[in-house]
Order: sequence, then C-alpha cells, then structure tokens
Amino acid sequence: MLRKLESGKMGSSNLGWLRSKFHFSFAEYYNPNNMGFGVLRVINDDLINPNTGFDMHPHQNMEIISYVVKGELTHGDSMGNKGKLKRGDVQYMSAGTGVYHSEHNLGKEVARFLQIWILPDKEGHKPNYGEYKFEWNDRKNKWLHMVSSNQGEAVVKVNQDINIFTLELDERSVIDYCVKADRQAYLVQIEGKSNINGIILNERDAMEIVEEDIKIKADALSHFIIVEMKKA
Repeated sequence: MLRKLESGKMGSSNLGWLRSKFHFSFAEYYNPNNMGFGVLRVINDDLINPNTGFDMHPHQNMEIISYVVKGELTHGDSMGNKGKLKRGDVQYMSAGTGVYHSEHNLGKEVARFLQIWILPDKEGHKPNYGEYKFEWNDRKNKWLHMVSSNQGEAVVKVNQDINIFTLELDERSVIDYCVKADRQAYLVQIEGKSNINGIILNERDAMEIVEEDIKIKADALSHFIIVEMKKA
C-alpha cells in the first residue's frame, strides 16, 4: 500500500522566526485522524531564522531525532551537552524521565531541519543525548543507515524498533527500497522531485509505504529520509 501526502495539504505554522510544516498533529494543527504513523508521532519540517530558535523547554518519554537539511543547529540541554550540527548531521535525544533542551540557529542563513519524534518502547528510560556527523558522500546514490534500535547496526541507536535511512539520488538515477511483511515506512522527499512506483513526489511531499517494495527514479537531484518500523 502506498499513500502520497502533499506538502500543501499538511498542517502549517508561521511565527515569523519559525515556519513549519506538520506531517502529523502538532501545536495549533490538530487532526484526530492524523496523530502519527505507527510509532512515528511527529515530523516537523522547520525553517528557523538566524539568531532565533527554541529556548530551554521540557520533554519526557519521547525519542527525538533532528536531521539538519540546511544551515546549522546549536544544541544545549540540562544534562550539560552542547553541540553544533550542519547539513546531513543527526542529533538524538532520549527524553525519558525528563530533560530540558534548547535548539538555536546562530548562523547567518535560514536553517532547515526535520524534527522527528518516536514513541519509546516503554516509559522511564534514562535521558540520553548523542550526535553524529555523517560524511555526505555516504548517502550519495545509496541508502545510509543512520538510526536503529539498540539491537540494530546503525551508529545512532534509539529505544524503539525503527530504522532511519537517508539518500541523495542523482537526476535520472534509480534505486529500490524493500518494506518487508509486517513492516511499514514513512518517506519524505526532502529536496528535489521523484517518481516512486509511478507516483510523483515534489519537494516536502511524503509517502506512507506498507508491506510494499518501491522503485525510486529521481526526476531531479533528490534528497530523501525514510523512517521504517513494525506495522501498526
């Protein structure tokens, strides 16, 4: 089963300093029929103006992953962690029993990042933070496995049975992705334009994939992320 989600029909917000696309119900966008996809609870596609950002605020019992698309993101938290991420880098925070954090764009250009929230396998995990600066070429015309469960093989590990992959695909190039029985995946066309099993995706569109293999053909240089998980 494939289902296309157009970015123009997603929830949105414009606070001036922050402009967001909400893939699922979040903040002022509420749709009781769009509360997530399996254990994937949130994907926010955020644009943050320079010298602005999210001041210290709390989270609890959520696995939070940030993927930087453009610009830079500066992190701080109540555990004493500090970090700066740029294009293609990943940040992971297990909020667990409770943590405060801040995310700011201290750069000179508008920053874009995907904020991804995953429901944990149980409540009450010890809070944890990590980041990884991947080489860009590691996703060039091949799937880069960035995030997995604690039992998985990716360098970034979370408290849930999920896998997150990214890919940059050259124009006119083709690649496959297999979603096995009892599994599902959520794909975001971060940049570019593609044809997936005959369905056209434009920049910031998304696709739900349930127990089906896909063939992706890039109609332009394209950048993707996939969150794969057990079927709900």
